[in-house]
Amino acid sequence: MDSCDYKSYAQALDLVNDKELIEEYKKYHKNVWKEVNEALCSIGIKKMKIFLLGTHLFMYYEARADFDPKIDFQKYTELTPKANEWDNLMRKFQQKISDIPENQLGEWWSPMDLVYDLDWFKQQQ
Repeated sequence: MDSCDYKSYAQALDLVNDKELIEEYKKYHKNVWKEVNEALCSIGIKKMKIFLLGTHLFMYYEARADFDPKIDFQKYTELTPKANEWDNLMRKFQQKISDIPENQLGEWWSPMDLVYDLDWFKQQQ
């Protein structure tokens, strides 16, 4: 697959507003379990990055063109007990974003709309 076979995604979620829990969350992500990374790759994720600002998480990832977050993230938790354990463990640190309309909420992570892409400009050149 070349770069044309992948799509970009962005999602947001909040962490519980507790400094100790946030530090613990960050420590877990410095040492993500091998089975979790393997499961993410096996569902078609090529790149994934999570950024933190205060209690706000922003996740950027690239996945194969036919990736469906609603279906494939469910598959991820079913691939290995460790991926499911990780997902459940992370939920103690996380909470849905509270200040967005209900119709924009995702199952857990909320999808974000793309409003700017430098490639749009490059394609006009």
